[in-house]
Amino acid sequence: MAIRLKSQWFKTDKPKTPEQVAGVMAFIIWRVAHNALTQMRGARFDIDIGAVYFAFLSEWLVFLVHVADRMAFDRLGADERVAFTTALVRRVADHLGENQDRLMGVPAAGEDSHQGRFIDLYNELCAHYAEFGHAADGPDFAFMRYLGHRIERLMPPKDHAWAVDQVMSVEAPQAVQMLQRSFADAMSTERRAPRRAGLSGD
Repeated sequence: MAIRLKSQWFKTDKPKTPEQVAGVMAFIIWRVAHNALTQMRGARFDIDIGAVYFAFLSEWLVFLVHVADRMAFDRLGADERVAFTTALVRRVADHLGENQDRLMGVPAAGEDSHQGRFIDLYNELCAHYAEFGHAADGPDFAFMRYLGHRIERLMPPKDHAWAVDQVMSVEAPQAVQMLQRSFADAMSTERRAPRRAGLSGD
């Protein structure tokens, strides 16, 4: 089941800075990636807490940041896009690093931080994801297949036959849809009527 994401983040109708939008999207990307992990564990893929757990999250986070960057390409000027994506990568790295520090322990002195390792992975995969297409309806087949194969290599042999299909057919399309809605909401300057009292919301 897809998570429900908060759809209104700003109370004013003023344009948001790229850094403000990046802060919102970093939190959403973290939740969407974690939702994909939860759903794949629910589908009986073995992703135990530990190195594989965070490697899985890292792959999803890199993929989602690249999707968000492509969406920013369609909505922002060149300088704003750079500011947005730079801030986004750093904020996503912070979300991942804080959770990894808490569950796995802080790296020893002299070792790279968990945040730094994520940023290195993002930079390493930039050239790969840059080769794939992205249209108004989202990333193309090759874009999602690449993520599927990155996830497949993390799975035990018993899950290899199903991992790519699960990512491409179920998890990635659902994640992209959530990201698209959230990005449009975060960029919007439209005022919205407040929810009526008594109704629950996110």
